[in-house]
Amino acid sequence: MKNARERMDVLAAYRDVGSYRGAAAICGTTHKTVKRIVARHETGVACGGRPRGHNYDGVTELVAERVRVTSGRISAKRLLPEARAAGYEGSPRNFRRLVAMVKAAWRRGHHRGRRPGVWVPGDTLVIDWGVSGGLHVFCAVLAWSRVRFVRFAADEKATTTLSLLAECFEALGGVPKMVLADRMGCLKAGVVANVVVPTADYVRFATHYSFRPDFCQAHDPESKGLVEHLVGYAKRDLIVPQTPTVADLGAANAAAAVWCVEVNTATHSEICAVPAERLDHERSLLGVLPSLRPVVGGRPISRKVDKLSCVRFGSARYSVPNRLIATTVTITVTNTGDGQLVRVLAGFSGEVVAEHRLVAPGETSIVDAHYGSSRPDKPRRAPRAKTATEKDFLALGEVAAMFLAGAAAAGVSNLARELADILGLRAAHGEPALLAALERAVKFRRWRADDLRSILSAAGAAPTPRPAGEALVLTLPQVPVRPLSDYAINGAINGAIGGDVS
Repeated sequence: MKNARERMDVLAAYRDVGSYRGAAAICGTTHKTVKRIVARHETGVACGGRPRGHNYDGVTELVAERVRVTSGRISAKRLLPEARAAGYEGSPRNFRRLVAMVKAAWRRGHHRGRRPGVWVPGDTLVIDWGVSGGLHVFCAVLAWSRVRFVRFAADEKATTTLSLLAECFEALGGVPKMVLADRMGCLKAGVVANVVVPTADYVRFATHYSFRPDFCQAHDPESKGLVEHLVGYAKRDLIVPQTPTVADLGAANAAAAVWCVEVNTATHSEICAVPAERLDHERSLLGVLPSLRPVVGGRPISRKVDKLSCVRFGSARYSVPNRLIATTVTITVTNTGDGQLVRVLAGFSGEVVAEHRLVAPGETSIVDAHYGSSRPDKPRRAPRAKTATEKDFLALGEVAAMFLAGAAAAGVSNLARELADILGLRAAHGEPALLAALERAVKFRRWRADDLRSILSAAGAAPTPRPAGEALVLTLPQVPVRPLSDYAINGAINGAIGGDVS
């Protein structure tokens, strides 16, 4: 109660009924307010005076400016730290009230002012995809008659979308003049100046059925709200009670067909008419269905065989016989009982030259027979000689290549000089002895020329390790020997010794 006239009305009502609650009901206020006004009147205290302020009055202009700059999208939680820095000391709850009041005042003068859609019979079909629990639902609405079409699928690929759109045309019994779609990635080739460019397959499909493809504007409820409502309705009224799964799409689509019959024969709350009955009048304005459904997906795809004797399909590689390198082949994908099969056909004859199971993007499917040999477990990097020393050393055979690879892996410094020193040992000991020494060095992982020199100087005297239980063959060195007679006691010496003794 802010003025004297309102206070007088409260006092008059109190005199008439004699109770606080009765006067409050007459004046549209609370009984506490009536009691306070009556008490002040009886004590002679003036009810006027300076109105009480609020603890957020100091930051009201700040909040109004931030709401204006952000077009009413900023939240009180984000704005509270700025208000604290500006001196606000009240509670977060009171501050949220202020932000809510300021945003409500801003929205009153900034309404978008959308207008309802006005649809023409036989003109527009609106389509969109929704997803719930891994199950994708395709929804379409014939805009004027509000006939709804819903089907389930395992993905939202272009082939799936166009197949279901063709099924929708057949269910409607005709083709509308325009199909309005959301900005689906499967039907969109690109966007230029905010204008969506459809894919070539979608253009061919639209040409076959004689309709004009169109796309919604981004974030535009005027053009896509109709089908968005259908997607939500299908999720609530069909998916939740039926609980369909991807594993049994046949049963799910059968339930969807029954549901479409049910909703299309009931009175629609928006148009106050039965959609199926309006479709009977609208069907005469729809385009005629073509005699054949166009081929959607599964078209042969041409690829050129690269230098790896592979073709790329779906970001994966598939091998073909290497005789087809640099030729063009045809790829087809067929569904089998245990998955999808990729077939590669020769360009002109149509002969199937390779078959692979479909693999994930980035993977490779290889058949060893296409290369004439099995694939090695590890890549082989044979040494390639460039200098004369390297050529002479590798000419010793496979054991020399094994020694070179082992020495390089062990990090032998000045390996080229070590090879030259090893070749010098060939002139002194012969090639057979050097090859035997190289085999022993490789076996015991000795990679220096000095190690070879020690092995050769031993001349086979070094023992060869044997497994436990086998005889150890040891070649002893040749040394000069003396007969045992040289160690016998001489008789003359014995006689001399005996004479002396006597």
